[in-house]
Amino acid sequence: CLAAWKEFGPKEVVATTYQAISGAGKTFKDWPEMVENIIPFIGGEEEKSEQEPLRVLGKVEDGQIVKAQLPKITCQCIRVPVLNGHTAAVFINFEKKPTKEQLIEKLTSYKGFPQEAGLPSAPKQFVRYMEEENRPQVTLDVDYENGMGVSIGRLREDTIYDYKFIGLSHNTVRGAAGGAVLCAEALTAKGYIKSK
Repeated sequence: CLAAWKEFGPKEVVATTYQAISGAGKTFKDWPEMVENIIPFIGGEEEKSEQEPLRVLGKVEDGQIVKAQLPKITCQCIRVPVLNGHTAAVFINFEKKPTKEQLIEKLTSYKGFPQEAGLPSAPKQFVRYMEEENRPQVTLDVDYENGMGVSIGRLREDTIYDYKFIGLSHNTVRGAAGGAVLCAEALTAKGYIKSK
């Protein structure tokens, strides 16, 4: 979302993530104490969630990643009794407040390098916006684009921030295994990985 909305200058983000147990490499059989339970701490995850987007949105200078200065991000990460799928409740302020319609249009038309290059693992439609008030849901939406897409819903104005919304992605397909394959495809397409 932040990349799709870059022209509006995202400046502050408050997020709470509700993360599946597979993110810890576990199943309910391995981790029975997670059944009907919520654990309000995931070691190192909040710091990572606050810093990694700034690396992704940053730039490379002299072979080093220089993090973006904005947006400022604060996050809480909670482990929930779901096998696959990380959900995020997000609040955001912009330097130039867009309309809801502009935000949705930017999401649905967004194409990153993987889409532009037609990489094999790339989802055709990376981000989709869902109009239903009760979506996205893990059980219905986590496998969107074979787990490689991101679902956004409930975008609306807020009383303190400019907007708030809910996001959902598949943590093991998009976030780990599939994400690693897509990164390798992108590095190959850009010439960083060459066959021997």
